[in-house]
Amino acid sequence: MISSLEVNLLVVVPGVLGLLWSVKEWIAVANVKIDGHPDLLANQDSKAKTAAADIVAEMIKISTTIQEGAMSFLMAEYTYMAVYIVLFSIFLVFFTGVPTTIAFVVGSITSILCGWIGMKIAVFTNVRTTHQCWKNLSAGFDVAIQGGCVMGLSLVSLGLLALFALIEIFKAYFDFSSSQVMYEAIAGYGLGGSSIALFGRVGGGIYTKAADVGADLSGKNDYGLEEDDYRNPACIADNVGDNVGDIAGMGADLFGSFAESTCAALVLVAASPDLKDSWAGQMYPMLISSAGIVVGLVTLLTQGIFYKVKDMPDVEKALKGILVISTVLMTPVVIFLSHWCLPEVFSMGPGYEHVKWWYCAVSIMLGLWSGLIIGYVTEYYTSHSYTPVREIAETQKQSAATGIIYGLALGYLSCIVPVICLGVTILVAHTLCGMFGVALGALGMLGTMTMGLTIDAYGPIS
Repeated sequence: MISSLEVNLLVVVPGVLGLLWSVKEWIAVANVKIDGHPDLLANQDSKAKTAAADIVAEMIKISTTIQEGAMSFLMAEYTYMAVYIVLFSIFLVFFTGVPTTIAFVVGSITSILCGWIGMKIAVFTNVRTTHQCWKNLSAGFDVAIQGGCVMGLSLVSLGLLALFALIEIFKAYFDFSSSQVMYEAIAGYGLGGSSIALFGRVGGGIYTKAADVGADLSGKNDYGLEEDDYRNPACIADNVGDNVGDIAGMGADLFGSFAESTCAALVLVAASPDLKDSWAGQMYPMLISSAGIVVGLVTLLTQGIFYKVKDMPDVEKALKGILVISTVLMTPVVIFLSHWCLPEVFSMGPGYEHVKWWYCAVSIMLGLWSGLIIGYVTEYYTSHSYTPVREIAETQKQSAATGIIYGLALGYLSCIVPVICLGVTILVAHTLCGMFGVALGALGMLGTMTMGLTIDAYGPIS
């Protein structure tokens, strides 16, 4: 019989390890000295007519401007979020009660904190990645991955630990009639995360597109400035927007998905007559995420062995390799966890009285591998290395309208495989385990979220 202490340790220890590793990587990034690689930087830059010190000073000046812009945007956005949290909390107190309101506030604050950490490390790593790329591509790639994994690991670790702490506090200080009622109150945690995601993703997305399209065109047309000319305020705003939308916004969005999926699975576990009295069974959804942190750490330690970055084509392979390694490693972990935490046969309610433990493992693996397939399909339709993007470029030679129409058509076409993957995952998982299977499928897709976020953050950082 698995003790409660063992289960608690398996939830908490990976979360703490994830945070410690994030701190380690942040320190590693901070130790990158922006000194211009004496006798190397200016010599390698064929266009450089000034000394290395002058180039470095310009890099620092531009990166500082981007940092200030990003922090200014976040402060303005978080001010509105704070007002929303207070007002909506008052509404929740009257209609749902104090416990749900507390969970909502904790979820909101955790989501904001994750977004802030991601933004800080992204704008901190930007200039260091650029600086290291003057040395060699491999050094720049390593720094960008280090910065990206800070966000990936800290977000999942903070989300997991905050949710676990919330469960323990609710158990100790609130008198609920059943564990199901308690987990229904904790579902407010997911609501808080999703609410912040609405501000972060939509607000940040609108900001970056306004800067990219509007002001950028003005700089080109009115003043004849190039798109990436730092004298164009739109160029700075665009770089700020990349971090705001693709780091803070994306982080809040995925945190919301993680919180919602986990809370949904917890509620469904508590409704099961065979799992509600087992602590290992109750924590099963959270153990999936904690295992994902460990898998992420192992992936970071091993990816350099399998995928070495020397030339530009290697970067794309290495990023895909990170996702492949984490997915492959997560598969046996999911099988072991399912067998370890769940009874041989258990009931998930009417119509699902004889659910077997491996049904749950299959549901998770469907989500896990569907996520990998969707990632590959997305890359195929958006990378310049493959036919779709090259075909769009060719159609632009005829006219802009042709390119727009062809691009829209390819956009529709790119949805076919992801929709099939999602449909198969939902259908099979629901057939095996009911709604619990659907929730597990979602957790499976988020099982490698530490590495998915690392790869996503790599883009704006680099």
